[in-house]
Amino acid sequence: MEKINAVITGIGGYVPDYILTNEELSRMVDTTDEWIMTRIGVEERHILNDEGLGTSYMSRKAVKQLMEKTQVDPDEIDAVMVATTTPDYHFPSTASILIDKLGLKNAFAFDFQAACCGFLYALEVAASMIVSGRHKKIIVVGGDKMSSMVNYSDRSTCPIFGDGAAAVLLEGTKEEVGIVDSILRADGKGLPFLHMKAGGSVCPPSHFTVANHMHYIYQEGRTVFKYAVSNMSGITAALADRNGLAKENIDWVIPHQANMRIITAVAERLEVPMEKVMINIQRYGNTSGGTLPLCLWDYEKRLKKGDNLLFTAFGAGFTYGALYMKWGYDGNK
Repeated sequence: MEKINAVITGIGGYVPDYILTNEELSRMVDTTDEWIMTRIGVEERHILNDEGLGTSYMSRKAVKQLMEKTQVDPDEIDAVMVATTTPDYHFPSTASILIDKLGLKNAFAFDFQAACCGFLYALEVAASMIVSGRHKKIIVVGGDKMSSMVNYSDRSTCPIFGDGAAAVLLEGTKEEVGIVDSILRADGKGLPFLHMKAGGSVCPPSHFTVANHMHYIYQEGRTVFKYAVSNMSGITAALADRNGLAKENIDWVIPHQANMRIITAVAERLEVPMEKVMINIQRYGNTSGGTLPLCLWDYEKRLKKGDNLLFTAFGAGFTYGALYMKWGYDGNK
């Protein structure tokens, strides 16, 4: 039996129209453009500020664009998974809302929660489903409405995050392209340093939790930065080594867009020049599960069939990992 590989055959994306600039943010909280650019590298972020709209709205826009571009038959979609930390509801899943809105009658659906590493985890799971031969076409979405849990009076977190979503179509192929290898990890050390204090089963919502601002992102930035640099750099280098990848044959590095200094550190560890690193943090900020697919969306036209791509991400948990892919099509066609 011929080997089946899982390959991305198309991508769609969406970011909201409203743009929150550093200048506007500096009127809301004690910060400056210089501080934000020096510490984080974000110039602006897109915010979904329309009442009653959540992650499923942005995901639907991204998937609709994806389906129009690929001309895929909706009835041939086997599954939809949404990597998100900001689902529309605790239940039902955001993915189930998507398949209803998009009329995907033969697909099953579920959400995937691994924080900022969610899209990477979901891509690996979807690839395994394709390689098994039991599924032919799977849509993987990464997206978050981070503004829904950002405290805009907290100068240490509010400049970092934005909203957005992107989606890829994953299919089987017998060509030597697609997802080749990955290393994915979770260590559990991250709970004290990056979390939302209330809203889960340990600390359900109450008047007290709302009054004490416990439904926002809590982050100890220096600790998270240290772990992110170490783990993203180390795991990406390990994956590159075991697949014979070096600066000469790595075409693109796609890092999670959390902090420009982290991105630079990963590139330096791999000795890859910055022109080979996908970067859009300056325009979108950290969209959590959306950062990696939004990079692909932005850079699609520059990708060529056979390009060696290295993805890496780090998120709450701590979750982290790296994935090696041979790109499957010429993006400019």
